[in-house]
Amino acid sequence: MRDVSIIGIGQTPVGEHWDKGLRLLAYEALAAAMRDAQVERVDALYVGNMLSGELTAQEHLGALIADFAGLRGIEALKIEAACGSGAAALRIGYMAVASGMYDFVACIGVEKMTDQQGSTTTTGLATAADAEYEALHGVSFVSINALLMRRYMHEHGYKKEDFANFAINAHRNAVNNPNAMFPHLITLQQFAEAKPIADPINLLDSSPIADGAACVILAPTSIAREFTDKPVRVRAVAIATDTLALHDRRDPLYLEGAAISTQKAYAAAGVGPADIDLFELHDAFTIMSALSLEAAGFARRGRGVALALDNEISLGGRIPITTMGGLKARGHPVGATGMYQIVEVALQLRGEAGANQVRDARIGMAQNIGGSGATVVTTILERI
Repeated sequence: MRDVSIIGIGQTPVGEHWDKGLRLLAYEALAAAMRDAQVERVDALYVGNMLSGELTAQEHLGALIADFAGLRGIEALKIEAACGSGAAALRIGYMAVASGMYDFVACIGVEKMTDQQGSTTTTGLATAADAEYEALHGVSFVSINALLMRRYMHEHGYKKEDFANFAINAHRNAVNNPNAMFPHLITLQQFAEAKPIADPINLLDSSPIADGAACVILAPTSIAREFTDKPVRVRAVAIATDTLALHDRRDPLYLEGAAISTQKAYAAAGVGPADIDLFELHDAFTIMSALSLEAAGFARRGRGVALALDNEISLGGRIPITTMGGLKARGHPVGATGMYQIVEVALQLRGEAGANQVRDARIGMAQNIGGSGATVVTTILERI
């Protein structure tokens, strides 16, 4: 197996792109990444996406985007793993380069969500849950996370406001991200008084749906410096799964898929939690931030919220998270989210995160979650 590095990155602003279709968003991110990598062609293209069929009536994305980008003839496929689709595309691209099958691979995450009514998008998102035992009974993802949050508060003695700093920290970091959907500060009072959605979850616990695309170009590490003076080595990309339905899990408050994925990644990279300089976690809801920190080994069970209360998740804290705003403030174009996380870790490791730069960042980790934890992709990147 060959070492693999990221030689180019690209992204579009996250937001409501009513003037741009899905293929154009994907192309813009791909073109930016190819310019950054100084390559004119790639051998293969893997597109992470969840909802193109449901929301844009467009499947067959691989061939569509390859053709639109002037890459007709190459291998091109859509990869679907619910909200974990973006990082899942990286996993496929990584294997293609590591195996020696291809030298240059583009991995894209793209989603177009805001052209439909909210009820249509909610129905589409529910397809990542168990159709017969959750979605059929009207259980949405916000209600699933509300159940988790309520149980977590009961088990560990936290108050609703104790989760506030996950959102406050994300918005504080988004202020310096030109691609963020909501680059503005929020206060504890605003968090406490935000519109309720599914008790105890309110609007400021929740990430916004959005449109956007992000892309990386992969190549063998052995030739990476021929294309960039700031290659970022992919130390590990690991996938694990759990049950789709929350009620089927051994312990609903333990993200077993996340724990297994993380341990696989740590083992492959030869590192542990103490070696990670920043963590782009999947903060679709504030409760998921706490559960992810615990599953990844940064906090004991029931102590994920304490990291936020102690401000250990800030840019200068013990484990900086959501360094460019995360899902909460950058936005959550579901199939693209995992790729945005990877691009943002790469920016940190390249020393290009501007005012949000984590000092001396050498190893970063991203964790992309599909559904309520049924598919989890953990990626570890290293500055070389």
